[in-house]
Amino acid sequence: MLLFDGNCGFCMRTLGWLRLLDRRSRIDTLPYQRPGAPESIGATFDECAGALQWRGADGRRLAGAAAVNAALGVALGARWPEALHRRSASVQERGYRWVVRNRYRLPGVQPWCARYPGDCRAPDADPAGG
Repeated sequence: MLLFDGNCGFCMRTLGWLRLLDRRSRIDTLPYQRPGAPESIGATFDECAGALQWRGADGRRLAGAAAVNAALGVALGARWPEALHRRSASVQERGYRWVVRNRYRLPGVQPWCARYPGDCRAPDADPAGG
């Protein structure tokens, strides 16, 4: 399961690329703004707001660039993305942090929460649901 920022057009565009690579539909995705989504993988709303979150079939939970590489590996049915991340984690994580800081300025498509507003909690809603 891959949790992404449903308010981010760049994230949606990137997710579209991942879906093209995932020809066997191995990856389930949800916007982290969907009520209950963070808890479904053992994450918090704040963790999801700070970085992409991944929970693999093996139960491993990863965030940031590590999550990107894990999802890419599953989509491709290959181990090399995670092996590459192990060798270049510091560079990849710095790049990932830059993307996170600038994601709303990067080119994208219509965000999930704009397209499906009923699927996302209101921006000012209490993440704890109360």
